[in-house]
Formats: sequence, structure tokens, C-alpha cells
Amino acid sequence: MNHRFFICLLLLSFINVTQAQQPPDWLEPFPPHKIAGNLYYVGSKDLASYLITTPEGHILINSSLEESVLLIRSSIEKLGFKFSDVKILLISHAHSDHCAGSAEIMKQTKAQYFVMAEDADAVENGGAVKSRLKASYLKFPPAKVDRRLKDGEGVTLGGSTVVAHLTPGHTPGCTTWTMKVDGLNAVIIGSPNVNPGYILVNNKDCPTIAADYEKTFRVLKSLPVDLFLGAHGGYYDMNAKHARLGTADKNPFIDPKGYARYVANREQAFLAELAKQQAK
Repeated sequence: MNHRFFICLLLLSFINVTQAQQPPDWLEPFPPHKIAGNLYYVGSKDLASYLITTPEGHILINSSLEESVLLIRSSIEKLGFKFSDVKILLISHAHSDHCAGSAEIMKQTKAQYFVMAEDADAVENGGAVKSRLKASYLKFPPAKVDRRLKDGEGVTLGGSTVVAHLTPGHTPGCTTWTMKVDGLNAVIIGSPNVNPGYILVNNKDCPTIAADYEKTFRVLKSLPVDLFLGAHGGYYDMNAKHARLGTADKNPFIDPKGYARYVANREQAFLAELAKQQAK
């Protein structure tokens, strides 16, 4: 067998194995679309990335996986915008499905990277230094953070401002983003989920994790919301809502009741897991 051909086969096998480890919806292309005003969806069928366009360049929320960068770039260009005009990169939290592509996006666009302070070290180290989990989503290419954000801090570009709300637990710096667009309150939930293997009781590496989740639900329930969005399309039933674009009387992404139901459901799931671990 030709040596070069053999190497290509090995690389192809590696790529196939890597992609097989991910849910298929994470890398499946999805039509980029306008949510409202200058806020657009540019992610895959489930890994959500959002573009906020301005006259002075654009803000991108979530770089997703390393393999997602080409998809995100293609989506931005299909909408008629330039990938190179991305000036600021933000993330929901420091897990690979939301930040592994950051280093490559920064390389291609020269964008500045703003991350909630509590997740910044993990981002620069390529994953959290202390963790009892060995999950694959905890490791990713490291990337330099240009600005460490504080809870409630705004990020402004070209007249548009997105506000970073610390909603910890899922990661120490998990961030829920809000902005005003077309007079509507948009909320992009970071993540309120307790992943398999998370230790909520007597966690030596993160002793405040249960209290962090409790803070998250207090914050999420306090936010004014019209446009219900999230770090995964599945959080807000994106596929079904996208199918109704242009056919409904109102913007299908306006869903405060769906937001309230989702937050309540996730809070009950957290409380059930907490009680289960406390009973051991």
C-alpha cells in the first residue's frame, strides 16, 4: 500500500471516529436565519452560535467544536456578511462543544476573546485544571482571553450591547447573554443542566456547586424575556420554531412561556438530583 495513501486512510479513520463520538446534530448544517433585528443564528442543528451584526464589525457567541468553524463561517457568509468582520468572540461556557473552535476563529478573524472571569483560566489552559470528571468535553485547544468579564458587564460594539450574566454550576463561569433587539428582550441561556457524573454534594473541587446552581435559577427566573434562545437549539425547540418562520402571525422565537417552562423543568431536574445525592 502506498505510504501516503495509508496515512490518508488513518487520518480519515481518526476524523470519522472523532465525529462519531459527537451527537450527529452537533455537526449537521442548519439554515442560518434572522432571529430579530441584527441577531442571527449561524450554528448547526443543535450547537447554537449567534451573530450580532453592527456597522463596526460583528459579535459572535459560541465557537462550538473545532470541526464547527467551517460551518459557522459558511453560515455567516450565506447571510451576506464577512467572517473576517467578526471583531469579538464570546462563549456560553468552557466546554468543548461551545469553545473548542475559538482558537481557530481568532486565528482567522483576529477577533478579541471575552470570557467570564470564572471560566477564563479553563479557556486559557485548554480545560479546567481541577475536575473529578474525565469527560471529553472538558478538553479543548487553549486560547488567550483578551478580557475577563464580570457578572452584569456589558459588551458593546457598533451601538449593540450584550450583557453577561453569571449563571454558574454547569461551569464556574457559565454565562447567560441578554440583549435588546427590536425592542424585545433576548435571552441566550448558557446551561442550567446537571451533566452525568456531576457531584453536587461534598464536591472537594467545587464546594459551592449546589449553591451555584441555585443562583443560576434565581437569575434565570429574574430576567425579562421575549426571545427564548440557548446554547443548544434543543433548549428552545429551535427546529420546530424555525419551520414556522414566515408562516406565523408573530415571531416564533418570542416564547416567554416556553422559557418559563424550560427553566422550571431544569430546576426540578437539579433539585431531584441534589436530593438523590444527599440521600446517599
